Amino acid sequence: MSRQTIPPSSATLGSFTLYAIETGRFRLDGGAIFGVVPKALWSRKVKADDQNRIDLAMRSLLIRSEKSGRIYLVDTGTGTKLSEKMVSNIALDYEHSDLLSSLDACGVQPEDITDIIFTHLHFDHCGGTTYYNESGSLEHRFPNAIYHVNRKHMETVRQPNVREKASFYDDNVQPIFESDRLNLVEDLHVYEEDLSTLPAYGHTMGQQLPVVEGDGKAVVFAADLIASAAHVPLPWVMAYDMEPLQTLREKEAFLKQAVEHQWYLFMQHDAINEMITVVEQGGRYSHDRSLTLEDLERE
Repeated sequence: MSRQTIPPSSATLGSFTLYAIETGRFRLDGGAIFGVVPKALWSRKVKADDQNRIDLAMRSLLIRSEKSGRIYLVDTGTGTKLSEKMVSNIALDYEHSDLLSSLDACGVQPEDITDIIFTHLHFDHCGGTTYYNESGSLEHRFPNAIYHVNRKHMETVRQPNVREKASFYDDNVQPIFESDRLNLVEDLHVYEEDLSTLPAYGHTMGQQLPVVEGDGKAVVFAADLIASAAHVPLPWVMAYDMEPLQTLREKEAFLKQAVEHQWYLFMQHDAINEMITVVEQGGRYSHDRSLTLEDLERE
């Protein structure tokens, strides 16, 4: 039985309450995660196992809105539908945490979620949306949630290139396609006052990064634009990115804003850092501070 071992951190930001939702841990090849950066460099920051895999989080964000009464969930992790071979390949760890236990620790049940904001539909971001019931049929985990997907991203999912196709699993994306609760949104979509999105196209077409604002602060869900604190330097781009030069341009513009506006970057895949700030010196960007949502209350 999976269990939640880490109490979710939380913070109030304006009219929103935010919770860090741990949905499990997994491992991927460090060379793929760091692209052209040599292992001699990235291994100083992140340790690899005997198969060259590094630890990664699948950290979602739960957003309660006092104004609208809506409860948003950003991404849903891998879910429970993966084959035994895939579970072994990525060292999927639900003993660390799992989606349902983490939500329960916040006093939230799946039927309470009104909106799921998908950054994109790669398997580790949307797999928890559905599950196989005892009869072997697919069921929706969040029966009352509207599924929000960027329109350009949905076009990519429907007709993926050969390289990206392996990241879109039919039993993940087909139920979302076919749902009458699917809502396709445009770039820079505003879900409600002080909850909006930024577009990013380098990792995949139409990735959307939620931005939550309040009390003069902004928490930005970095998703796969900046996969970890180690990925802050501009050349540190994942091999998984479909358009690495586009990612490079997007990172530079994003980090410039992050420094200028003192954004708090919520880290989806960083196994150590839940949230970070960044600084710039001489045109170079670097990880400044590591924080949790709890720390945000004291800022």
